Amino acid sequence: MATTVRMPEVLANTTEAAIQSWSVGVGEQIDVGQPLAEIETDKAVVEYAAEVSGTVLELLVAEGDLVDVGAPIAVVGEPGETVADAAPVPQAAPADPESAAPVADAEPAFDHSDDGVSRPGPDARGSDDGGGATGARRFMSPLVRRLAREHDIDLEGVTGSGPDGRIVRRDVEPLIEAKAAPAEAARSGDRAAAPAPTTPTTPASASATADAELVPHTRMRRTIARRLVESKTQVPHFYLTAECRVDRLLELRRELNAAGTLKVSVNDLVVKAVAGAFVDVPEANRTWADEGVLQHRTADIAIAVAIDDGLVTPVVRGVESLSVSELGRRIADLAERARTGGLRQHEIEGGSFSVSNLGMYGTREFSAIINPPHAGILAVGAARQAPVVVDGALEVGTLMNVTLSADHRVLDGAVAAKWLAAFVARIEHPLTILA
Repeated sequence: MATTVRMPEVLANTTEAAIQSWSVGVGEQIDVGQPLAEIETDKAVVEYAAEVSGTVLELLVAEGDLVDVGAPIAVVGEPGETVADAAPVPQAAPADPESAAPVADAEPAFDHSDDGVSRPGPDARGSDDGGGATGARRFMSPLVRRLAREHDIDLEGVTGSGPDGRIVRRDVEPLIEAKAAPAEAARSGDRAAAPAPTTPTTPASASATADAELVPHTRMRRTIARRLVESKTQVPHFYLTAECRVDRLLELRRELNAAGTLKVSVNDLVVKAVAGAFVDVPEANRTWADEGVLQHRTADIAIAVAIDDGLVTPVVRGVESLSVSELGRRIADLAERARTGGLRQHEIEGGSFSVSNLGMYGTREFSAIINPPHAGILAVGAARQAPVVVDGALEVGTLMNVTLSADHRVLDGAVAAKWLAAFVARIEHPLTILA
């Protein structure tokens, strides 16, 4: 029997996502594990691999459409089967009776012309949230339906600019702005008539002015903002700072790079030292859960990677068992695919600890915000030359400051300090990193 493929929850707490691009076409044979689509979430673009084998019978969602997690996105079956052979697609109960959009079980959502391009078909139209006396069935994305409900927009009579008259977000936004304009004008009039405040106030919303341009938030930026606020308000942070002498570390790096074909970075050695410190102090390798504390058996470390208008933290698993060269290769691969939108779902999940390195920007020292569900993050500053005292004599050394942000629900101060001391020892005696 044909199988209905649904939008996966590609990130924790994700409720909706968009198909950025399909990696397959109708009629193609796919196997389990083969890339099916690139899915865009609030925080990243990840590659979604097929969980079933068979022939792609139908693509139910157009590229760029935002749909709820769990919504049907494709139908896969055996050669010769039709979409009608697919198991019925359960429909979630609408928030209110008027918002229901009847859809036939596994109904084809796209025509397939001779050129092989999927296009919305005339029978794939759900009823308009606005209703209307005509009762005509209209095709629109879940995002459009939600915006129409939230802003009480009647979509009857709206001509969609999408394929075959599909109503898309750009068709709704002008209606929302037009509806909000009278209310904003009324508020402006009230403000003009009211006495001037005696103290400065912060506006609840911002708008473009002659000397400022309003850049709308992306979904990624909104998610980052929400998660960081949750972290700072729900996770009790405390901070420990240490100063490492890294002359031996830099010399080891030079020797490794001179002898090998794969270049090793300082950050690779730092991440390897982080894993080594967890081997030395395993009681620090823990994370918080509602049911209890999770004791992790391997060092799964997330690496902060800056991308356009955001940050992602792909996870390298089992770092303690990797060679430095293999670790460097994996970090470079994850960072490159993070910037190009090629990360897979499992590569951005899990982990117990993060590393954020701003040393390459010349930042001497900083404190980072914990990335839940991790229990800590190490902020790494730039290496710099400075005077140091050795056996009562003054000499020039190379120093690097690091700051540990720790979750006090899981890590007590003594355990965190013990772990940080183990990390510094590994950095200052770098041959132990290779062990």
